[in-house]
Amino acid sequence: MTAADRDSLGSAVFVLSRPSGTVIADGVGRRFDDARDAAQALRDGTVRAVVGALPFDLDDTAALMSASTLTRSDQPWHGVRGRPRRVSAMTSHPDPDEHRERVGRAVAEIASGRLEKVVLARSVDLGVEPEVDVGELIGALAQGNSESNAFAVELGALRDTPLALRSSGIGETPELRSSGIGETPDDGGAAPGSAWLLGASPESLVRKHGRVVTCQPYAGSAPRSADTVADRAAADALMTSTKDLSEHAFVVDHLRDRLGPLCSELDAPTTPELRSTGEIWHLATPIRGVLRDESLTALDLALLLTPTPAVGGTPSITAAQFIREFEGCRGLYGGAVGWCDDQGDGEWMVTIRCLELSADRRHLRTWAGGGIVAQSDPQAEVDETTAKLRTVFNALGLEHA
Repeated sequence: MTAADRDSLGSAVFVLSRPSGTVIADGVGRRFDDARDAAQALRDGTVRAVVGALPFDLDDTAALMSASTLTRSDQPWHGVRGRPRRVSAMTSHPDPDEHRERVGRAVAEIASGRLEKVVLARSVDLGVEPEVDVGELIGALAQGNSESNAFAVELGALRDTPLALRSSGIGETPELRSSGIGETPDDGGAAPGSAWLLGASPESLVRKHGRVVTCQPYAGSAPRSADTVADRAAADALMTSTKDLSEHAFVVDHLRDRLGPLCSELDAPTTPELRSTGEIWHLATPIRGVLRDESLTALDLALLLTPTPAVGGTPSITAAQFIREFEGCRGLYGGAVGWCDDQGDGEWMVTIRCLELSADRRHLRTWAGGGIVAQSDPQAEVDETTAKLRTVFNALGLEHA
């Protein structure tokens, strides 16, 4: 039995579920390793839609493709509870002790004035049983948050990833209406030997419709509690936390600086709102602008804004150097995942709360990070990443991992 036989999404190569609805792409017309080439192909009209994932470092390999059909629904993906699984192998990169040490090093760099903020992440490699069905996992990811956020991107044949990720396939979709966007697919669907990127990001990097552009950055967070009193106290403390408010302001300032010259109007509130997922309280700021030039596409804007300080840091170049020194190449984690059509409309999410799934459907890598500023406490940062990892663990039925 092949991976395609085991999965439940048919020929789909991309899914993005949001509160506003679901977008699904079927069949691969053309693949792009360079995100800038994909953006140019959209501008030239040589492709009519692009879907997939941008890397954290835009000079690294992208996972973008045109699709034979782009379909949309005004309903988010139907959430389902994931089946219970057991862990057959587990390795952390780095372990919690080393992560605490890295956070201390970052705080020292900030105290020296070289950095203002840097996001440090750790990853976990897992072996799980029984094997994962991609369509089922999308449903479990959507079920784990109130907004039904979930995504899946087929990564292409034999993609060079942190794991030897090789696989194929994807399942049952909600009833959708076709947009009529067409390309001749090169393989009719998910490629043999391909990996999958899946996740439940709550953070909208950029959404464009006509001239209107919106963003909703998340930065500053606190673990949720099953105890309602403790949970409310954690939320209240987050809203007044100097450390988290400072971390959040770096991200809003970045988006304001990048979008301001492009917009005739830009509304970016100075006080964030409180949002939550199943596992985490977040500070969030809804940003809305009106573009001067409607020809700018959602993909153009995603390339302009990636990575934000929510996943990188500031100054951006120095933070990126620090991250590469201590983490190595992040690949797609911390980049953006989304879609853009031939009108330039689309939406891109920050690639967090995610995993890469291998061909055998029994091995995966997942990540979690946190923003380090001058007031950061190393143990609290370890606890934050542990809480964020639960998004994927819970969707996989690994609640006690």
